[in-house]
Amino acid sequence: MKKIFFAGFVSSGFVFLSFFAHAQTSPKVSDTVLTDATLQNCVQYALKHYPLVQQALLDEQITDRQIRGKLADWYPQLNFNYNYQYTFQLQTLSFGGNYTKTGVKNISGLGLGLTQNIFNRDVLLASRSANDVRTQSKQTTTSDKIDIAVNVSKAFYDVLLTQKHIEVLNDDIVRLERNVKDTYNQYEGGLVDKTDYKRATISLNNSRAEKKSSEESLKAKYAVLKQLMGYMGKEDLQLDYDSTQMEASVLIDTTAAVNYESRIEYQYLLTQKKLQQVNLQYNKWSYLPTVSAFGNYNMNYLNNSFSDLYQKGFPYSYAGLQLSFPIFQGTKRVQNIRIAALQVERVDWDLVELRNNISSQYAQALAAYKGYLNDYYILKDNLELARDVFNTIELQYKSGIKAYLELITAETDLRTAQSNYNNALYQVLSSKLDVQKALGTIQY
Repeated sequence: MKKIFFAGFVSSGFVFLSFFAHAQTSPKVSDTVLTDATLQNCVQYALKHYPLVQQALLDEQITDRQIRGKLADWYPQLNFNYNYQYTFQLQTLSFGGNYTKTGVKNISGLGLGLTQNIFNRDVLLASRSANDVRTQSKQTTTSDKIDIAVNVSKAFYDVLLTQKHIEVLNDDIVRLERNVKDTYNQYEGGLVDKTDYKRATISLNNSRAEKKSSEESLKAKYAVLKQLMGYMGKEDLQLDYDSTQMEASVLIDTTAAVNYESRIEYQYLLTQKKLQQVNLQYNKWSYLPTVSAFGNYNMNYLNNSFSDLYQKGFPYSYAGLQLSFPIFQGTKRVQNIRIAALQVERVDWDLVELRNNISSQYAQALAAYKGYLNDYYILKDNLELARDVFNTIELQYKSGIKAYLELITAETDLRTAQSNYNNALYQVLSSKLDVQKALGTIQY
């Protein structure tokens, strides 16, 4: 009964541990749903759920385990060996013209072997490069996070731009529906001919068609945003943003100088250079001997009868020091050292090329940002002017001073100004991200 109770207790414990482990590894429902979809929250969600980031974090763990595996060679290595041998025909030896069989039919041995590395260039390489390898793995993850943050931000702005465009079309449709109704009533009253009514209808149909196209485009852009976020919630995303705050955040310091070392790509190459320098030293160590200590303890069993084989053992033990020194290997070591030195020099040229690329990226990003910022200010003024013109012409049209064609023109200008302003706002925000990325000020 005690055994049965103990077995049941252990089984239930395993079930509980399995359930607990599943609960820890399975994503919570609250983690997959984003209720407050601000830009910052969308970026943080992507950094937590996007597969590429998760894979990079797993690669960090894999790298760490690989380093630990290499460093484990510094610890004593203990091995156990067991063997059994049955001899069908004993060996025959000759002594003074007489032939006799020697040995026993059953042979068995138990052995413990202990080795300890004292100097080994492979293990020394792992020790010297461990921190840099870990750093490089983390830098790869950081680079992936920066790319994801920028891509999610741009996709977020792209969705907002389309939403704003749909809002402009909705306002335009409301005005055009009112115009269609007014022009139809005027036509029925004999004040105007069919031309104004037909023009209003054409404009209304065009706006409705454009709205439908934009709504379908919005679905696709939402899908892109969700994909970049790794969004797992079934509920639709409802983006949360503050237009006033977004307008206030368009500015950036355009006098900032490029600091190459703030770029994660530059940091990665610097780490790569350190690893190449360690590799150069590793190849120079090839002229040094490999030193290790060892010890073995063996127990041998010999008997012709298997049943009596393990009745008596014969111990055998020893310890020693092993030194292995390669004397001549052609020119292999010389060539490997030269290759490693050239690889260090090659990384130096990679750094030069990267500095040139960073300077070019920053110049292009800054030029685009300044151009979009200038457009933003101009189009913001144009929007105010177009709104004033439309309001004035609308009053004049209702008073019978202006023709309907002028009202349509003013209405079209207003819609165009609104669309251009929204487009300029999100373009300048996107170009601002490119400038920040070029400067290396986006950090995760």
